[in-house]
Amino acid sequence: MKSYSIVLLALLFSFQINAQDKKSYQIKRTDNPPKIDGVLDDKAWIDAQVATDFTEFRPEVGDTAADNKKTKVRMTYDDTGIYVSAYCYDNPEDMMRQFTQRDNFGQSDFFGLIFNPNNDAQNNTEFFVFSSGTQADAVESPNNGEDFGWNAVWESSVQLVDDGWIVEMKIPYNALRFTQQEDPTWGIQFHRHYRKTREQMTWNAIDVTKGNIGLYNAELTGIKNITPPTRLSFFPYASATYRTNEAPDYGLGMDLKYGITENLTLDATLIPDFSQAGFDDVQLNLGPFEQQFSEQRQFFTEGVDLFSKGNLFYSRRIGSQPTGSLNLEDNETLNKYPEKVQLLNAVKVSGRTKKGLGIGFFNAITDKTYADIDVTETSINPTTSLEETYITKRKELVEPLANYNILVLDQQFNKNSSVTLINTNVTRDGDFRDANVSALVLDVLNKKNTYGAYGQVKMSTFNDVADKENGYNAFFRVGKASGKVRYSVDYSYADENFDSNDLGILFRNNYSNYGADVSYRIFEPNKLFNQMYIGSWINYKQLANPNTYTGADTGINFNAQTKSLHNFGMNVNWNIGEQYDYFEPRNGFDSYFITEDYAQTNAWFSSNYNKFFAVDANFGYGRFLDDDRQNFNNWWFGFNPRFKFNEKFLLILGLDYDNYSGDRGYLNNQDVAGQIIFGQRDRIDTVASISGSYNFNSFNALTLSFRNYLSTVTYDDQMYTLNDNGYLTESSIYNKTNVGGYDGFDPDINFNTWNLDLSYTWQFAPGSQLTALYRNQIFNFSNNSEAGFFESIDDLFKQEKQDTFSLRLVYFIDYNDIKSVFKKKSKTS
Repeated sequence: MKSYSIVLLALLFSFQINAQDKKSYQIKRTDNPPKIDGVLDDKAWIDAQVATDFTEFRPEVGDTAADNKKTKVRMTYDDTGIYVSAYCYDNPEDMMRQFTQRDNFGQSDFFGLIFNPNNDAQNNTEFFVFSSGTQADAVESPNNGEDFGWNAVWESSVQLVDDGWIVEMKIPYNALRFTQQEDPTWGIQFHRHYRKTREQMTWNAIDVTKGNIGLYNAELTGIKNITPPTRLSFFPYASATYRTNEAPDYGLGMDLKYGITENLTLDATLIPDFSQAGFDDVQLNLGPFEQQFSEQRQFFTEGVDLFSKGNLFYSRRIGSQPTGSLNLEDNETLNKYPEKVQLLNAVKVSGRTKKGLGIGFFNAITDKTYADIDVTETSINPTTSLEETYITKRKELVEPLANYNILVLDQQFNKNSSVTLINTNVTRDGDFRDANVSALVLDVLNKKNTYGAYGQVKMSTFNDVADKENGYNAFFRVGKASGKVRYSVDYSYADENFDSNDLGILFRNNYSNYGADVSYRIFEPNKLFNQMYIGSWINYKQLANPNTYTGADTGINFNAQTKSLHNFGMNVNWNIGEQYDYFEPRNGFDSYFITEDYAQTNAWFSSNYNKFFAVDANFGYGRFLDDDRQNFNNWWFGFNPRFKFNEKFLLILGLDYDNYSGDRGYLNNQDVAGQIIFGQRDRIDTVASISGSYNFNSFNALTLSFRNYLSTVTYDDQMYTLNDNGYLTESSIYNKTNVGGYDGFDPDINFNTWNLDLSYTWQFAPGSQLTALYRNQIFNFSNNSEAGFFESIDDLFKQEKQDTFSLRLVYFIDYNDIKSVFKKKSKTS
């Protein structure tokens, strides 16, 4: 679990505080802004109000800090930004810090500053400074949680002292979105985390049993005569990339941010460069659904909270593989099919008005993409009169010029609810497929934040098939959202025409499912645990068309944290009776494959990361309970030890193992006499990984990421045919060697990937950094499924290796800084 998720979990719940119960901070203007150096000797702090008397909300609720653990916060402002100092008292032996990169909380104490200029309880801007000096920032809303992909440029400094640590911060106004007002009241909150004990405190007390996090913000008053600045910044970059057996690639480009209005911001990437995007965790996929990958490109991870509404945006669609198919003649063969489409540029506009209307617009354009085809030609040589064969080449368009659009309108109300309209559109040039998907989303809580309802309806339309009807999708949930005991019921529906995969990701359609869940949790420590959760659910599933039963499942989940800050849990899942799988046969909804009574259990343990040695481990086992599948077994384990050698050096090793024996599934890439052939197979997946980081300080870091994924699949000689009743029958005709339609066919698989990234990052100025990356990639696919681990590695290293070295420099330029320089020059002249 990433450490910063502690913040999200810790702040998920709060309560609606009446205005008279909220604390208030009266800020004063200064003509002598403090120097951001972590030393509190500036005159600006002398007359500033002191915010203290923080209240604990985890693990205990309502306690106050001892005198040697208290926090004192002061604030002031001028025409350029807001200044904050925090004296975080603590015993030096109790303080923890770990040097990490930006937005990685690690094992460090931290101080958090939260602004809400609209004071609407739903749109917080968060700034964190760790005891190590590292920064983190995020935008937060009840529907989307914390988005640490958002990054602003601001200043901070930390000093360790005999009785704790001190932090000073300057938040420039261009890091905040607000309208010009004569006497505004902003939402404000201060947050203190003691990593050693996991104690967390806020200035304005909270009730962790209900509500969203913005409802407990205090109030900030006293800001006068400030003007929202011109929010214009540039991020020019230069890059150089060298790959094995390829010509060097040099790039120049720029990202920019521009405040169109006081609340709306334009982000654009011009001549984008993603040469240093991280590698994907590719796996062997034998199932009917595509593998989903996380986004690695910064432009698509930063500030996308509005665009994630309705789950219609899967950014990996932009610049992914082409969508077109090839039309090859008998004398033609494919030479090269492109792996990705070139992104030309992308822009996004997002923001929220004072009245709570969120506006988001996204646009991206991708280039034409061609496949290379070899054409075998013959001709008669006029000299020899003999027929000669030669190869010519041609290109075929597999992805035209394409335009991707998203429009979002999100109206918030009652400080805890919202209604959202989303439209996504993909327009491809020529006769290629165009797609349009629209959605309406409603998220409502009552005034007491105790009960809520959520609903969404979607419609998809296309132009590629003349007789294809519109597709529809819906989801509704109502339930209790507060207290120790919570419950909900839900219904989800999608017809067989609904498809959002041009710009979103949808694994399946044609369903009509019902669900219910109930859970119990504690908010204060008991004799055994600091935290504890137990929940159960049940689902009843059908096809939408025809309206027929497909299965039911139930389960229970438990997790807890001990007094020693160790986390553990377990779950049990059971597919009740017969399950009708209409997707594994891969022929639409004309056939189904029946399994019966699959049950599995999993247990996990995560020890206290504060120690020199910690470990994440899990073990699970699953099997079918029916007599026909007694030979099926699935067991897996993961073991990931962590070594925190000191505050700079962290090393994490990983070994994950997954073993299937007697598994049955569709045999890929076969078409035998119109029959659906299944095979019984043994599959072993092994993942070895290393993740290491050495942070020289908060601005210089050396990181290592390594992953070796090996999957072997060995089929039995016996093949099976799928009957109309959903069960399998042993085939008397087909076996392992002839099921492909010809003798010598071999369905066994050895799938092996190797990825290694070694990078050095230097943040040499605010918002500016230099990154050097070495990347090593190897891939092997064969039929040698009987090979062991070391033999597979040996075969892997016989393959062609791709080495990549890249250097990328990004520099941050703020328009206001440039304007100030020219103003000073004009005054001196």
